[in-house]
Amino acid sequence: MLTIFYDGYCPLCTAEMNLLRDLDNQKKLILEDIHAADFSERFPHIDPIQADKILHGQLQNGEVIKGLDVTCLAWKLVGKHKWMQVLRWPVIRLFADLGYLFFARYRHSISSFVTGKPRCTSCQKEL
Repeated sequence: MLTIFYDGYCPLCTAEMNLLRDLDNQKKLILEDIHAADFSERFPHIDPIQADKILHGQLQNGEVIKGLDVTCLAWKLVGKHKWMQVLRWPVIRLFADLGYLFFARYRHSISSFVTGKPRCTSCQKEL
């Protein structure tokens, strides 16, 4: 079981979560939008500001994992994209994590470019 705390304002992030939800036949994922009105009440141990900077996930035992560890585990749990586990190999992990951090920082601009959709008002601060 994995709870994923994602940015519901990011079109690419939301698209990935929707796809994961569709593929999650065994109900191994719980998807939580960090911008939900009651998020901080339900998850006081997850800082939504930090979770907005880097994807956060929580394992069933309460351990919090971040970044590509969340993404790779999510795809593994739904039985897809097994090649992604390569991103967790020691040397590749370093470069993959750097690439992820770049994506995470600029995901709203990248989403706008890829989807052609305008950026949300709350995301304008990234410029």
